Amino acid sequence: MSRNLEQEIDELKQQIAEIKKLLTKAPAVSTKEIEMDSKPELAGHINKMVKCKTFEKSSSEIKALLDRLENACGVSNDTGRIAYTGVFASGDRQSTWISEGNNNEGISTNHLLKLIKNHMAEKVLACIGNSDRLNMLIALLLKPRTVAEIVTDGGYSSTGQVYHHLKPLITADLVKEDKNNYEKGTYVVQPHKVQGIIMLLAGINDMVDETYSKGDWDKALEQEDESQE
Repeated sequence: MSRNLEQEIDELKQQIAEIKKLLTKAPAVSTKEIEMDSKPELAGHINKMVKCKTFEKSSSEIKALLDRLENACGVSNDTGRIAYTGVFASGDRQSTWISEGNNNEGISTNHLLKLIKNHMAEKVLACIGNSDRLNMLIALLLKPRTVAEIVTDGGYSSTGQVYHHLKPLITADLVKEDKNNYEKGTYVVQPHKVQGIIMLLAGINDMVDETYSKGDWDKALEQEDESQE
């Protein structure tokens, strides 16, 4: 009996095509999975994001922390809950902090927003929002310095100029003279205020981040000056 080679080849091609379809076919999605995607788990008014792809590579500890924040925020009906941790070491001084609020449920953003309503945020930014004071604050973060060293390292014209900017930082309890650990007249950033300064800079870094959009801060300042004329 003679073979129909042409027909066999066609059948073989068809089989190969079917195998390719099986290999490239997307895995079946269960009804439950579809429901989870279309109806995310809720904690009060909060969408639970722990299973979001953004957090796939996060550690189990970070996911657990986020889960606690989401739950606490949903239960309390807050605008938000945050937690932060970090370390800053320079010279012979180190600050390490973990801020998770009461019961490890995060710090309420309701409280943070009140800092705007009661003008405290405005006062803080006005106090340190000066290039000389900011430079002085950063210099003291990096290492304790005497007034003479601040004059030399910062390029100031006199000790009087340094004291002019140093005084508000001392009054605000951001800076103090450390007589116990250094020679007289040596100033340092208050250890318990280091995290606030670093976290403020972290917030600024987020605001100027150009990953998704770009703002023109120079133009914004020009418009502010124009509005005051």
